[in-house]
Amino acid sequence: MLWSKVIGAGGAGGAKQQFIAVAHVSSPFISAYPWSASGFGAKFANPATLPPSTGEGVSFSPSGDAVAIAHGSSPFISAYPWSASGFGAKFANPSTLPTGTGEGVSFSPSGDAVAIAHSESPFISAYPWSASGFGTKFANPATRPSSSGFKVSFSPSGDAIAVAHFSSPFVTAYPWSASGFGTKFANPSTLPTSNGRGVSFSPSGDAIAVAHDLSPFVTAYPWSASGFGTKFANPSTLPASTGGGVSFSPSGDAIAVAHFSSPFVTAYPWSASGFGTKFANPSTLPTSNGRGVSFSPSGDAIAVAHSDSPFISAYPWSASGFGAKFANPSTLPTGVGTGVAFTEI
Repeated sequence: MLWSKVIGAGGAGGAKQQFIAVAHVSSPFISAYPWSASGFGAKFANPATLPPSTGEGVSFSPSGDAVAIAHGSSPFISAYPWSASGFGAKFANPSTLPTGTGEGVSFSPSGDAVAIAHSESPFISAYPWSASGFGTKFANPATRPSSSGFKVSFSPSGDAIAVAHFSSPFVTAYPWSASGFGTKFANPSTLPTSNGRGVSFSPSGDAIAVAHDLSPFVTAYPWSASGFGTKFANPSTLPASTGGGVSFSPSGDAIAVAHFSSPFVTAYPWSASGFGTKFANPSTLPTSNGRGVSFSPSGDAIAVAHSDSPFISAYPWSASGFGAKFANPSTLPTGVGTGVAFTEI
């Protein structure tokens, strides 16, 4: 779930400030903006040291004081301090790098760890995280994901981590602790149908959803300390094509899927029973393949990263679903949008 929220004073008078970051395939590979009820603010200056290549995934730390981007060439992960002024000086690379293209990144809820899904074995790498940046890499899980890791998510309580990946079982989950990965949870009894491209836990931690290549394009399960429960029924109206990303709203009453065919984003009410009746499509659709989706920390907006200009589309969100599309940022991301994240400080 690619948003973070911190309780406490933020801007002037204790007001909190929100921000949005987009990972994309062309330099500078990451673009970030202030966010408000009016939508996008003026783009922040690029980081002084850019990621070296294609941005594939982005995540803010829970306190909003750091931002990390997974990208296509070594060191495969780049991280920066974050503040209301934008990017700080890049943190030193981890001493032991991920082994291949960084596809997805996530901070633990307590902010003391960061995990990267990547294209080469062990397909997932995790590190302690502190104000100094990356610590010494945690040991690899004893049972690795079966193929290229695509996206990664920690449970809200921080006691589990899940990886969406290529090759069966398409999603792999582990207990998580201060020691790192625990013994792999049993696979779900009904697997996703194909390559996993996105994974998210519900805010209450009682469900997990996977976006994947083949119909039904999104698969969801109850989640508990025992791992995966019996698969929820598919939504009655499926996403239109390959699921590129999935996210629950902060209140846990909605779930959205970014996907590769029009309308490019599909959203549903969510409850303990699973998927509700699909919300109406936005009146102005994203322009092409949806690759990532995220709700704002306050739950009153939703953004979709997609393949064609403007590369990011954002909408008000309410119990009624999508509102009228926000104006595009005045300075657009420079290429295919692959991931999106909000934060609040």
